[in-house]
Amino acid sequence: MAKTQDFTAMMKDMMGAFPVDTSAFEGAFKTQATLGEKLSGVYLEAAGKSTDIGTKWTKDALSKFGEMTKAKKEPADYAKAMTDFASAYAEMSAEHLAAYAEIAKKLQSETMELMMAAGKDMSEDAADVMKKATKDMTAATKKAAAK
Repeated sequence: MAKTQDFTAMMKDMMGAFPVDTSAFEGAFKTQATLGEKLSGVYLEAAGKSTDIGTKWTKDALSKFGEMTKAKKEPADYAKAMTDFASAYAEMSAEHLAAYAEIAKKLQSETMELMMAAGKDMSEDAADVMKKATKDMTAATKKAAAK
């Protein structure tokens, strides 16, 4: 009668001959976590500044609007008040939009710097992992061939 071969033992021996270094995975995880932390900090700072600009814009607009709503002696004064408000609001809008653009520009610059640094770190890590894996596989292959 034919005896079935024990594939479990054979697979266990084969996998044991080719060790896996999990430190590479741990390093990659730490690099990703650090990148995520730095990016979150940059984004939260930009969000805070954007909120401050939006709040200031609203307060400025409301103060100008308050001037427009005051009672006037002459009907023509209402038209002048509306024109003054529209002019002031257009000027405020340009200033605040320029401030938003500066935040966006800084955010883009910082994000690119972080991504470039992370890419460099990851490629260096990957090169180190590949060198170690090649060395380990060569050693394991030589050991298996010597048996």
